[in-house]
Amino acid sequence: MRAITESPAASVIVTTYNWPEALAMVLESLRLQTNRDFEIVIADDGSRQETRDLVERFRESSSLPVKHFWQADEGYRPSRSRNGAAKLASGKYLIFIDGDCCLLPDFVDSHLALAEEGWFVAGRRCYIRSGPTERIFRKSSKIYRWPKMLWFLLALTGRCNRPFQFLPLPVSEEKRKRRPKAWEKVQTCNLGLWRKDFVAADGFDISYHGHGLEDSDFVLRLIRTGVQRKDGDYTSPVLHLFHRRRDSTTADGVHPNALRFAELERSDRYLPVSGYKDTLAQEAGSANQQ
Repeated sequence: MRAITESPAASVIVTTYNWPEALAMVLESLRLQTNRDFEIVIADDGSRQETRDLVERFRESSSLPVKHFWQADEGYRPSRSRNGAAKLASGKYLIFIDGDCCLLPDFVDSHLALAEEGWFVAGRRCYIRSGPTERIFRKSSKIYRWPKMLWFLLALTGRCNRPFQFLPLPVSEEKRKRRPKAWEKVQTCNLGLWRKDFVAADGFDISYHGHGLEDSDFVLRLIRTGVQRKDGDYTSPVLHLFHRRRDSTTADGVHPNALRFAELERSDRYLPVSGYKDTLAQEAGSANQQ
């Protein structure tokens, strides 16, 4: 095990909103990581007091550094909460996950083993089906302790998808880097990159509201800054607990985020409409008013 240093190797940024039962499982899965050279930063999109209390209890009982960024609940704004959490992060490497995605014990180790200058790592997720997710919560199952071979068998029998992601299949560096400029299907529930690259792309675009495409926007702009994609297949996927997705489509059938992303695709810009620097300025302004 690595000792915890004053400046950790990585900051694991966990996005959450009002689902403390799932977040508690994610935090416990972080407690069990074989690599200890990281901190936890909660990117809280306006959760109620129950989540704050959970984070504080975990902070008191954990040997890992825990930080908590909270913003007012003004609609679904994960881009802004991730930017705020990145401000608190002190690791040179950022690993983004979601507060409904449990981790296997080698997750942080796997990301740091793949970390490379000039590249970001696109990890995978395995969806747990609705029925199994309900049983997991009902029985308080510690699914992050289950071995990968068990998850492989559960996936083969339909409890979740992508069974072969749980096997340590050999993947060459050439194959991991076969899609250096592909933004498609890269998601912030399992994404690793250098903090300096995050800052160079000015973080997430906070003009995105509602569910969808804010992560695609970020990754496309990241690629345009010169950072390339490296796939993290067959290392350590996240275990995505089932939940209903929010529908951000308006009454007339328009998805505002789709329009924003289409505009980005037509352009050649790599900076957001409003990003990390604007988030910092907003937070500083709010602090001055208090």
